Amino acid sequence: MKRETSYNKGRQAEHLARDYLQTQGLRLTQCNYRCYFGEIDLIMEDSKNLIFVEVRYRRNGRFGHAIESITATKRSRLITTAQHYLQQAKVGQNKPCRFDVVGVTLEPAGTYNIIWLQDAFRAD
Repeated sequence: MKRETSYNKGRQAEHLARDYLQTQGLRLTQCNYRCYFGEIDLIMEDSKNLIFVEVRYRRNGRFGHAIESITATKRSRLITTAQHYLQQAKVGQNKPCRFDVVGVTLEPAGTYNIIWLQDAFRAD
């Protein structure tokens, strides 16, 4: 039962992040791209870039902000998954790519704090 709750909260955070990024002018290409190497929550585009977005959710900021929870192992999996996507997909191959992170934290008042960190890390 607890896993179901965490899963639902994660999906809700992804929807909040997607809606927020769309209000910032990004266009959604794909949600939840999965392959053997891992999953990319959102793949989006702007006029210049193909953007791989990792969404992180925290129920509160007591143990640090959601953005701070991305480990070197997670970054490596995201990069490998993005490379797989680029090999399989025909969209966005001529655009530069970047990795963004969106942190969603539930505030004590019951509202969500969304922080968008553009170009959070690089593949090289």
